[in-house]
Amino acid sequence: MEIMYVLPVLAVLVSFSHLFISKKPRTKDRVVEIFLMYSLVILVGLSSIWAFMGHAFASAEVAAYIGWPAGSPFQFEVACANLALGVIGIMCLKFRDNFWTATVTAFTIFYWGAAYGHVMDMIQHGNHAPGNVGAPIYFDIILPTILIVLLVAHKILEKNNQKQ
Repeated sequence: MEIMYVLPVLAVLVSFSHLFISKKPRTKDRVVEIFLMYSLVILVGLSSIWAFMGHAFASAEVAAYIGWPAGSPFQFEVACANLALGVIGIMCLKFRDNFWTATVTAFTIFYWGAAYGHVMDMIQHGNHAPGNVGAPIYFDIILPTILIVLLVAHKILEKNNQKQ
């Protein structure tokens, strides 16, 4: 099974485990905060580091999977962008508040931009490779959407708690 299917399940399992083990009350805000934090760490952090390793160290295989020509120097640039997202995703364990907003923003721009690029590659060049228009394109759209929903919910609940 590909890691792209395992990591969302891992994020949910780790979130539930944290909530089960934690002695803190399971308020709505706490539940959303925990799910957002582990989504950032696992879905942004770990998945982006995994993508970095693929683009940097198995570039020919990844290029073939996506339907790209092998050997493009742009692939290493994509690897470095993934590494940057991976590092800031993991840093979300320590840093909160606007750091989370910046992380979700950067991840969304990169992933939605990638989704657009994949769709345009399919339309303009007929690239129907599994890594171009298969499951990865859905993850490129869905994961940022989930993060945005969790972040907005977290901000709203946090704001409501401050009013009380």
